[in-house]
Amino acid sequence: MKKILVLFLVAVMAISMISCQSKDEVVYVYNWGDYIDENIIDMFEEETGIKVVYEMFETNELMYTKLKNGGNQYDVCVPSDYMITKMINEDMIQKIDFSKIDQYENIGSEYKGQAFDPNDEYSVPYFFGTNGILYNTDMVTDPVDSWNILWDEKYAGQILMNNSQRDSIMVALKLLGYSMNTTDENELEEAKQLLLDQHELVLAYVVDNGKDMMLNEEAAFLVTWNGDAITLMGEKDNLAYAIPKEGSNLWIDSMVIPKDAGNVENAHKFINFMLRPDIALLNTDYVGYSTPNTKAFEMLDDEMKNNPAAYPNLNELENMEVFIDLGDAINIYNDIWLEITSQ
Repeated sequence: MKKILVLFLVAVMAISMISCQSKDEVVYVYNWGDYIDENIIDMFEEETGIKVVYEMFETNELMYTKLKNGGNQYDVCVPSDYMITKMINEDMIQKIDFSKIDQYENIGSEYKGQAFDPNDEYSVPYFFGTNGILYNTDMVTDPVDSWNILWDEKYAGQILMNNSQRDSIMVALKLLGYSMNTTDENELEEAKQLLLDQHELVLAYVVDNGKDMMLNEEAAFLVTWNGDAITLMGEKDNLAYAIPKEGSNLWIDSMVIPKDAGNVENAHKFINFMLRPDIALLNTDYVGYSTPNTKAFEMLDDEMKNNPAAYPNLNELENMEVFIDLGDAINIYNDIWLEITSQ
């Protein structure tokens, strides 16, 4: 009986050790599609011995719903600015222990202290970008420095707007001089009327199909994100990108740790690894979006560093804002967008 008991205890201890070891050697990461150089995952696993279980999502809302409904096996997620606000307010993510993130010093000060995480407690910037106007220089004869050009009747039927209520309503709000996060119903009514006035000039409200339409020269303007603009400009020399003088959206996707993460230590190790300059450089070269990592930025070639579409001087841009969660007021935006797109 004693031998049986000893063997039983040894077996229990072995199973316990294997379980703990398995837990210590994994990190579950939930990120956007095609938003990491997969070689980096291999490098992290080789250097740390921690296995990365990597899954992808298509939208912030899908990611949020999965976590909200109990998909809490994830240790690191990469939501956008406004979704981070929502997740903080709903106690879905935990504060980061920055004593374990020694590479955080590489993140530029201009990307810190943003409205979605004003005290820099819950998030670490991953990529950033802007929203602006991609235009065909052969088809556009006027300076593109204001959102107002998207209301010029000269370009009727040549304008592509983003089929996204926040992004397109933002255009009208900025042109009117209002915050793109306003919940003032009078300001939103003005923006709605402005977009209704524009409706007959718009060729289409697009998502990814707008990129092909610009490459095929089916339109002169596309309201889009700078990352897509840079990719398209690399394919056609007669495309250019502008951030209007009235201001626009500065978006920041950031790494966060869900409240119920099971591998918090490994989450911190993964985030810290992603902030290493050599790793951040590999990642931005592969993904094509702009890095907030100042040391990685310094390692870029001069052509990319001096590309204003990729790296605008944020200190010189006025009225740039990040999207924040609007709570129930988002229903006003939904109603406006439904009215515009159903015309």
